Amino acid sequence: MIRLCGYLTRYFPLILVAFAFVAFFLPGQCKVLAIGVPFYIGTVMLAMGLTMGVEDFRLVFARPKTVILGICLRYLLMPLVALLVTKLLRLSPPLAAGFILVGCCPSAVASNVMTFLSKGNTALSVTISTCNTILAPVLTPFIFLLLAGSMIPVHAEAMLLDIAKIVLLPVFAGIFIRITAKNLVAQIIPFLPAVSTISLILIVMAGIALNAERLVVVGGIAFLGVILHNGLGLASGYFSAKKVFRMTQPDSQAVAFEVGLENTGLAIALAIAHLDPVAAIPAAIFGAWHNVTGSALARFWASRFEKQSRDPAVTGGDQVYGPGTR
Repeated sequence: MIRLCGYLTRYFPLILVAFAFVAFFLPGQCKVLAIGVPFYIGTVMLAMGLTMGVEDFRLVFARPKTVILGICLRYLLMPLVALLVTKLLRLSPPLAAGFILVGCCPSAVASNVMTFLSKGNTALSVTISTCNTILAPVLTPFIFLLLAGSMIPVHAEAMLLDIAKIVLLPVFAGIFIRITAKNLVAQIIPFLPAVSTISLILIVMAGIALNAERLVVVGGIAFLGVILHNGLGLASGYFSAKKVFRMTQPDSQAVAFEVGLENTGLAIALAIAHLDPVAAIPAAIFGAWHNVTGSALARFWASRFEKQSRDPAVTGGDQVYGPGTR
């Protein structure tokens, strides 16, 4: 069973794309999945809480400047990039709102995995994504209202309550269970990545099934928007960290993934509950696409690290990857 869970997690991007096509071609059978979207995202957040510990917050006190910069870049760059993309492509208000909602959501758990695979600073990635998730009930509705309030009606208070219910409560429940039932948690932790993977697949399938007919019309422009949003997010996150704030290579990789990879499950849940269903299209496409680009970028940085490890002369004597960062 553990081996099967490993395969499921390892080939997650391919499996997700395959099931996305199933939802597109069989929308009638898959629409029922939409009923459970809040439960699916709650399951992912519960799994996140079960794996969290005090060590996830140590960097907040050890390196507060780096953590705060990572959080600020996360909640500043992606919403603005989303707004830029919607203006550039002249998207309809519901579709534009969907892009902005994706940009306003916290970073995804996938950011931690990609940072680890890329030989980046995984501890920093986990700390930033944890803080992003905890701050999401306040920052996500506020930024979304600020940027999308003129396009569509936005009920920020209702969104705040929903995020608190489907994100914060499961996370804190997971932390409580981890503290009070350590032995039980130790036994189920190997299965948590697979549980989260299945939940994310169901969320994306629900978003696509609800919009299968609309995808025929707006799928092309939406996919182009996702490519731009994700690509500009990863690039702006990396170069802001590396060139503007002079972070180390491992830290810059962590920030890039924290900025460019989104909690699309939360975006789909909020779009279905509070917006026009078409607003879930960007998040549904993004959920599949960012795992593909994230994996490719992680492999590129990992191969670069391995090359430099074999031949330090490649860096000209400079230490690109700092010690103790993985």
